[in-house]
Amino acid sequence: MSEANVNTRFEAFCDGVFAIAMTLLVIDIKIPSTVEINSTADLWREISHITPSIFAFLLSFAVILITWVNHHNGSKLLKKTSSSAFLYANGFLLLTVVFIPFPTSLLGEYLLTRHAAPAVILYDSVLALQAIAWVLISKAALKDGLGKSEAANIEIRKNGTFGYYAFMLYLVCSILAIWFPLAIASLTTLTWIFWMIIGIKIKNEEK
Repeated sequence: MSEANVNTRFEAFCDGVFAIAMTLLVIDIKIPSTVEINSTADLWREISHITPSIFAFLLSFAVILITWVNHHNGSKLLKKTSSSAFLYANGFLLLTVVFIPFPTSLLGEYLLTRHAAPAVILYDSVLALQAIAWVLISKAALKDGLGKSEAANIEIRKNGTFGYYAFMLYLVCSILAIWFPLAIASLTTLTWIFWMIIGIKIKNEEK
């Protein structure tokens, strides 16, 4: 008989939070009810007007999905999750996840306007905070001996190192977005495409 997963409640709670955050992203994608649609051309025009919102939705969905995949894989490295420091660090990560729908909404509304900078700054700032959360999670897991093995500890340490790199990247992006919001929004999108490719490549190498 296989050994029971002692982290089941932890994983179920976290999965629920991720699922809710992903669902909330789509709420702001809608054509305003005040808009009058009298023809097919009118409808297509209004759909084109919400293209930035669709872009922001797809970006944030990918961000949360990749974060969930990393969280899921990271949970497999742990023999337990009973450390208070680890749980609070994980809570901080979940906080950044559930907050993402707000800057996503701003990004969708203001990305193609002259006022895009605050939306992009806030978006990348949340990603920088998420990177800090990964660093804290890794430190807590290593300090409290939560890893299943030495090999698991090596992977946890790698996750923490990637967290430092990501923090510096998104911190710089947040600052540069003051002057170049559209370019930084594009760069942010490319970084998450990169994270996804790297994640898929790593999983394929493990098979």
